[in-house]
Amino acid sequence: MGKRLRNWETGGFFWTVLAGTALHFLYDWTGGAVWAAVISAVNESVWEHMKLLLVPVFLFTLVQQAALGRQYPNLPAARAVSLLAALAFLPAAYYAYTGALGVHALWADILLFVLAAALLFALDCRLLRRGTFDAGWQQAAGLLALWALVFVFAWCTFRPPDFPLWQDPARAFS
Repeated sequence: MGKRLRNWETGGFFWTVLAGTALHFLYDWTGGAVWAAVISAVNESVWEHMKLLLVPVFLFTLVQQAALGRQYPNLPAARAVSLLAALAFLPAAYYAYTGALGVHALWADILLFVLAAALLFALDCRLLRRGTFDAGWQQAAGLLALWALVFVFAWCTFRPPDFPLWQDPARAFS
């Protein structure tokens, strides 16, 4: 059972990195299609880059739940906790390095995205193996959190708050 889970989590990591990378360009590739805006980055804001982690992980979760849900009934809650941790890591690490160094580097952004995906699936694997968050109410809360994240990210794409997390730094300097 452990090897199968590790294979799924490793596959989820690679899927997330590859799909997230493709989603970075999808909005431009479609000429700014509204449907693409819901699932991909529409600008260079930190928030939109967090969406590049959320969407592939959410889609992978649907597939993984169908395949492993009986063996790992704690998947929704564990994934929600792991995803929230990784989503919190991205802006914290981005603002830490840009604030400390005073510069922005594309290679560092890419590294942070890969590290966030690795953090997510490593934590997720640990939580799933331990059977953490196995109560029914925790599963319901996990499902609610996952769907709420999808809704909030889509909503904020079209109605971004006026805070730095949602602002496109490329436009701020032009």
